[in-house]
Amino acid sequence: MAKRTAVVSLATGALLALGSPGALAGQELPGVTEGRAAWSGIDGELAARGVSFGVTQPAVESAGVSFPAVGGGLDVQRASGEVRLGGAVRLDGAEGQQPLVLAGLTLRLSGEAGTLQARTAVDGRAREVTLAEVAAPDAGPVVREGAVTWAGLRAELSEEGAELLSSWSGRGFVAGDGLGVLDVTVGTGVAEEHVGAPATNPTPTPGSSGAEASPEAAAAVSLTRPTLPAGGQQRLTGEGFTPGAVLLVAIDGDTRYQAVADGDGRFAQDFPVYGNAARGAHAVEVTAVTGEQAVVGAEFEVGEPVGRVAYATAPLPSLDK
Repeated sequence: MAKRTAVVSLATGALLALGSPGALAGQELPGVTEGRAAWSGIDGELAARGVSFGVTQPAVESAGVSFPAVGGGLDVQRASGEVRLGGAVRLDGAEGQQPLVLAGLTLRLSGEAGTLQARTAVDGRAREVTLAEVAAPDAGPVVREGAVTWAGLRAELSEEGAELLSSWSGRGFVAGDGLGVLDVTVGTGVAEEHVGAPATNPTPTPGSSGAEASPEAAAAVSLTRPTLPAGGQQRLTGEGFTPGAVLLVAIDGDTRYQAVADGDGRFAQDFPVYGNAARGAHAVEVTAVTGEQAVVGAEFEVGEPVGRVAYATAPLPSLDK
């Protein structure tokens, strides 16, 4: 089995090949360079169902919740486009229940209506969902030079979003259930600079000179047993992750486990090495569902199965006398 690089790539655009939705459209339109989305009322709507609502940085909580716009593309004159939001939503249900993390939040808007997309992990598998439909029937978007404001976008669960929340929480969510109100203002910055000009603070690419290392780059994982026999038990440990981050653990490209980083950013996951596992190198990769940390990994070697003895062969003795 060919060995693979331990640190695979930045999770931006690499999380289980989901990437950021609508990237092509974002390249064709002037890019979103500034703005925020304020989300109010959702905590009360969910609390009535026994679900608590929280966010991860760079989103912030105060009187409501505010998410910074971190990308996308915008046709200002048509008040349409895609707005990617920084941070993630974390939902907690009953005590001891696995939290549901909704990352990669993306608003797709056209006129006075649109959708809210999200990435999440269900049964250890990453998926992209249309979480909610959003609309502001009483007030259309306000367009000004280089920016658009959508006020009073009421969010309601889509059928897909209702199915997701119901299966996760065990409670009966249905399409049309309220998820609060969004107020969004975003801009392209094209009034101050030519379209296509370099951004003031361009996003550094891996390996580029002068790129500052992100705090999340310190995330690392290790295996207790670098070499073990088929049929044995392996333990994966990690540190440097965002506290509370939901992590997907893949073995040889197959996502099998979901773990949550503790308050110190650490986690541990035990897993069996199947008795029929091929001898040689095998790769383990860990991805944060939020997509804001590097995909990190490690390798281990599999030898002979447990209980099997390898015998050396030797020539039969000669019968000549």
